[in-house]
Amino acid sequence: MQSLKTHHTFSLNAHCRDIKTVNSADSLIAFSKAYSADSFLVLGEGSNTVFVDDFLSTIVLNKIRGIAINEDSTHYYLRVGAGENWHELVCLCMQKNIGGFENLALIPGTVGAAPIQNIGAYGVEIEKFIESVEYLDTADQTFKKMNRDACEFAYRGSTFKYQALNSRIITYVNFALPKQYELVCHYGPLRELQQNLPKDETVDAKKVFDEVIRIRQQKLPDVKVLGNAGSFFKNPEICKSDFVALQTKYPDMPSYNVDSSTVKVPAAWLIDYLGFKGQRNGDIACHKHQALVLVNLGNGSGEQLLALARNIRDSVQTHFEISLENEVRLMGSSGLVAL
Repeated sequence: MQSLKTHHTFSLNAHCRDIKTVNSADSLIAFSKAYSADSFLVLGEGSNTVFVDDFLSTIVLNKIRGIAINEDSTHYYLRVGAGENWHELVCLCMQKNIGGFENLALIPGTVGAAPIQNIGAYGVEIEKFIESVEYLDTADQTFKKMNRDACEFAYRGSTFKYQALNSRIITYVNFALPKQYELVCHYGPLRELQQNLPKDETVDAKKVFDEVIRIRQQKLPDVKVLGNAGSFFKNPEICKSDFVALQTKYPDMPSYNVDSSTVKVPAAWLIDYLGFKGQRNGDIACHKHQALVLVNLGNGSGEQLLALARNIRDSVQTHFEISLENEVRLMGSSGLVAL
């Protein structure tokens, strides 16, 4: 058995049968032909996967690299290997004055994981820039391409997230970033960016990029210092009528409009209101500065993590009648574990 402690950012002391690495599409298909799809798990940097138990199969690290950039009069076009680090790609784009990704700076993980989760932050989701996703279909062992609409992107989800494990393994992601676009600065602390600048300066992509990094570093624990997987729960979406009823009892409860009939309630506010911030179960804790992040204080276990997460979920359901869903993928001995 091999340790998975350094292969998922929550750093629980779990193990797996074996660890393999694929560096190209050819090596991926060779591996896939040699093993049945239910006998391995493909992993990027493990920033959204938590191994709550020993995984009794093989882990395949997707290290397919490569960045190709082309352009025409209206767009930049990027074809990026699934194994490239997401934040390094954002930094490269900033260096080349290619805007669009700045709100998504410092999100951990790989490019291949981005469409699976439809990563998002500060008013921007990655689906906005995805043109298509290339993948290996393990059912017939052929490489295919799926356009953006077919990906069925949703809040922190896509068709890739809800498929059977390993049925489609992402190899490359194709992005189209418009040369003319409007900066997104209306969300959360970014709204104050312009007013904090000198009068002779205006907001640009690099300033948004720098501010997002500053905010994230101030607000979220560094996975290299404190094991975590970022936001553990999704922000729940509820109908406006239910929110109005809740506001009569909790007038300070914040929300964001999703559409004419639905609002999104910050899960962090719900969890913090119930006093979980800083609370711990063994060496697993609700972060003292950000209630939405659960952390490993050093020697936490999967059992402790599940117990604390379930306590939070059940308490929110009982108190607010709001259902919380884990954003993080929980892996047990033979596959996904339901919270």
